[in-house]
Amino acid sequence: MSATDVCRAPALSPEGATVERHWHDLAARRRLYTIGGLVFLFLALSGSLWFANETNAGKFFDRLPYVADFFAELKPRDWIDPVRALFDLPSPYDDGSLKFDYPEGRVYLTQGIYIPEYFHRMVETLNIALFSTLVGATFGFLLCFFAAGNITASRWLRFFTRRFLEIVRAFPEIVIAGFFLAIFSLGPIPAIIAVSIHTVGALGKMFFEVVENADMKPEEGLRAVGANWVERVWFGIVPQVLPNFMSYFLLRFEINVRASTILGAVGAGGIGESLRLSIGRSHEAKTIAIVFLLFCTIVAVDQFSAWLRHRLVGRQAFAYGRGE
Repeated sequence: MSATDVCRAPALSPEGATVERHWHDLAARRRLYTIGGLVFLFLALSGSLWFANETNAGKFFDRLPYVADFFAELKPRDWIDPVRALFDLPSPYDDGSLKFDYPEGRVYLTQGIYIPEYFHRMVETLNIALFSTLVGATFGFLLCFFAAGNITASRWLRFFTRRFLEIVRAFPEIVIAGFFLAIFSLGPIPAIIAVSIHTVGALGKMFFEVVENADMKPEEGLRAVGANWVERVWFGIVPQVLPNFMSYFLLRFEINVRASTILGAVGAGGIGESLRLSIGRSHEAKTIAIVFLLFCTIVAVDQFSAWLRHRLVGRQAFAYGRGE
């Protein structure tokens, strides 16, 4: 037997040849889709940059090299001044202007005890986010069962409930807040309404998708013994889906903290309003103090949410893949 015969691959059966040909077709199609996607991404990015340049009177690319100048201008006179701004302590650079009037923002609880202004503003933002999340989760919880196909038999009821959830989450919070700012003027109320409305749609969708994946055997058992619809949902479905509901609730709370900060920048109260004013007035120490406080708060909220999810769901649910 020659070396050529030894190295020659055995002939494939007709079925094997069909499988191999199908695999080559799939590989070629995948390469085509990848190249097409990259070309589309390149064209979309180029078009976006061109549009940005045109809408900025041709100055976008001219100003792009100076992006770092903004961060360079944030440098305070000394790096202790942001700490003074954060805790409303007097600054040695105080010249009577708004730039260094740190003690003016104190919120006094008693004659000698006060809350620093930015901590008070941050608590206001957290209150907006928490209250809005509670309101949104409550209505999302009530509506999700009417949108679930395995719980609600009426097609029309499911259709209208799902369309309602789509409508209320279709508009960004800032658009809804702008509408209510025109009605209620400046303050946290428009932010609460806007975030609550959007949260109803977002959590309602996630909740009913969890319900549709629930095990229906407990519900069937309750139906067999004559339980009504509410009893079947409350005792057969809710205990299964509640851990996932709580996980989504905590995730939405984290998102709403960020949304409440953004809404504050358009006059809806909270820390976002202070951040907008400090940036617009070029108050370096105040801007750094607020950004640092925001970063610490978001990290703290994220860590607290993770800890609470572990407590509610059980650590064994997170042990997969860790060898535990």
